[in-house]
Amino acid sequence: MTGTARHRTIVDVHALLFDGVGRVLLMERANTGYADGMAGVPSGHLEAGESVLEAVRRETFQEVGVRLGEDAARFVHVSHRCKPGEDDRVGFFFAATRWAGEPVNAEPHKCARIWWHAPDALPSNTIDYIADAIGRMRGGGAFSVHGWR
Repeated sequence: MTGTARHRTIVDVHALLFDGVGRVLLMERANTGYADGMAGVPSGHLEAGESVLEAVRRETFQEVGVRLGEDAARFVHVSHRCKPGEDDRVGFFFAATRWAGEPVNAEPHKCARIWWHAPDALPSNTIDYIADAIGRMRGGGAFSVHGWR
């Protein structure tokens, strides 16, 4: 590898919050420049010096105002994804069924609305890799690649 730069991948985290009847919390993205109008879940990039668990707890609080306890977020899936013209990413998905507080749209400047939805019948405007990860997770799959040629 002499003379070549080491490849770096962007890491992000995704919170799959499930209510008492098994619905997942979705968010309609707005004014972000990425997937606006699409349904996603609380998520964001890993920051320097932060573990993926710290990141998912931080992002969940920032976006929907709930606090996940130390042991509330359970790893369920990792997705290595790529889209033409974009850097590849590794996304860690964590599921939670308990938290402190009630979910609210804590970032209305980036999110049009939040709502609970059945995970086995996601809306057609759900971001593709998130829908894929939820489906695979529900089928017991802990790893996927998405969008590679």
